[in-house]
Amino acid sequence: MLTIGELARYAGVTVRAVRHYHAKGLLPEPERDHSGYRRYDPGAVVELIKIRTLAAAGVPLARVRELLQADAQEFATAVADINERLRAEIWQRQRHREQIARLTAGDSLALPPQVVEFLDHLRALGVDERIVRVERDGWIPLAAHSPERVSELMARKWEEIAHPQLVDFYLTLGRALDRTDKDPMLIELVDKMAVYLSKLADERGADYVGGDIEPSLAELLDALAFDTAPPARRLIELLKQRGWAGWTKLERVDPR
Repeated sequence: MLTIGELARYAGVTVRAVRHYHAKGLLPEPERDHSGYRRYDPGAVVELIKIRTLAAAGVPLARVRELLQADAQEFATAVADINERLRAEIWQRQRHREQIARLTAGDSLALPPQVVEFLDHLRALGVDERIVRVERDGWIPLAAHSPERVSELMARKWEEIAHPQLVDFYLTLGRALDRTDKDPMLIELVDKMAVYLSKLADERGADYVGGDIEPSLAELLDALAFDTAPPARRLIELLKQRGWAGWTKLERVDPR
């Protein structure tokens, strides 16, 4: 026979919990012995473990009382239902954890995984974080507006970034952002970008450089880019003098 303290210890609960379950009518309260102590038989340990397990699983105490009075088949069915509910809750909590992780990561909040992977690749190449943010901010509305095109456009991005010239173009953009209008290095960097764009257009066509983005969306993406990296406006002005206009949708123009 066990004291209330021993019962609580064997079942992994507190004495206070045992008394609470007594008060709720879940665990029968034995009579006191001649010494004034309540003594529990080993079966009380089993019952208390059942109560503790069901309560820990989120089963309301009123429902716990019903289950303790159920036959074996009814109890097994109820436990299977509880297990399924817990499985669904675990899945939902895992989703919440992933969402929290995305909030921490930032890029993943509203972007498909393949875009996040590309942005991480740009960072690994040493591309300026401001340019990475411009890319990210552009992909968010693009992925929301045309999710069916993300795979196609990302495939092209990965094809392009495999060429050292485009990597150099990204790096040049980052360096150009910190140059003032009178800095000769800025002119040199813009000249370098214009030469790259012209060479690419000559090899693959102007449409390839411009990209297949509808004008209204391109205008929105340009506005986001300039908000993220204001010096980009000056780069666009200088590029236009060299035959290229636009940012998201580059177009060849007469430099005159």
